[in-house]
Amino acid sequence: MRPLFGTLLMLVTGMAAALVIGFYPAFLTSTDAEDDEQQGFHDKIVIQFSHVVAENTPKGLAAQDFARRVEEKAGGRIKVEVFPNGVLYNETNEVDALMNGDIQMIAPAVSNISERVPAWQLFDLPYAFLSEAAVDEAFHGEIGRLLNAKLEEKHMVGLAFWKNGFKHMTSNRGPIIHPEDLFGQRIRVLPSRVIEAQFSLVGASVYPIPFNNTYQAMESGAVDGGENTVSNIHSKKFYQVQKHMTLTAHAYLGYAVLVNEAFWKGLPPREQSLIREALGETSVWANRNAQEMNESQLQELEQYEGIRIHRQTPEERTEWMKAMEPLYDQFEGILGKELMDKVRALQNKYGGG
Repeated sequence: MRPLFGTLLMLVTGMAAALVIGFYPAFLTSTDAEDDEQQGFHDKIVIQFSHVVAENTPKGLAAQDFARRVEEKAGGRIKVEVFPNGVLYNETNEVDALMNGDIQMIAPAVSNISERVPAWQLFDLPYAFLSEAAVDEAFHGEIGRLLNAKLEEKHMVGLAFWKNGFKHMTSNRGPIIHPEDLFGQRIRVLPSRVIEAQFSLVGASVYPIPFNNTYQAMESGAVDGGENTVSNIHSKKFYQVQKHMTLTAHAYLGYAVLVNEAFWKGLPPREQSLIREALGETSVWANRNAQEMNESQLQELEQYEGIRIHRQTPEERTEWMKAMEPLYDQFEGILGKELMDKVRALQNKYGGG
């Protein structure tokens, strides 16, 4: 009986020792506090960044620059995969894709945001911003802060503003010198109630055609003209299918760099800080580059014999501003008096009042 008891005692003792030895590392680490900032460090963070323009445009180049800076700063721990030319999503569905978490980052034209956040239509008001300095103050000041706060209601986070440039009118029907010259014309536009109302005010019809289908629409005659920045007219070769261009500089095309809220909040704070740092550096470079590109490409367009370019005079500019004034009263109820007052203050500061 005693030998049997001794044997059982040895077996039990051995098993207990094996359990302690086998799980010893776990006993050591189980009391350590978990470091939230270290979670996921062994897994590469992938950010899919979708946009709708060509790689050689201000936005396309900015997206590439941002991806490079992030990868360098993170030592390869974060990878930004850029998808240009609307290969994943176009203007009509990119914002919904971001809100639904199907994509992590986009940089839509501010007009495309306005379909979900109406206050963003503010940037489509004609002659709201009369200089690059006015645009900077709007984007980076109180107006930008108020608009970014409204994004959170739709589960999006605004991280930066990227410039493209002022928009100008083009047409195949004839020179656009006075507002009435647009009467009866079919104009391709971004989807925005303000832009639609702007052209309806002067008797034009609007066609919200996706950007990457615009060249074909102009070439086939489905539309007569459109409003675009110099860099977009140049990169998409709209000058080959438009005979007249007027440098109206009536509205500004800018992009908001947006990220899906749930994805953003799931990133460790250190990673958020790194991304913001890279984006800040890219934005400084990209906004300066956009302005330089528009200036140099305008010089190239002026040498192209297929399109006639008219520079709007101060008197013509005043005529257009007066013609578009009813839009401000029409949309004050949608945009809010606070935002509209800030726009009018900028107009007065930079020469509109």
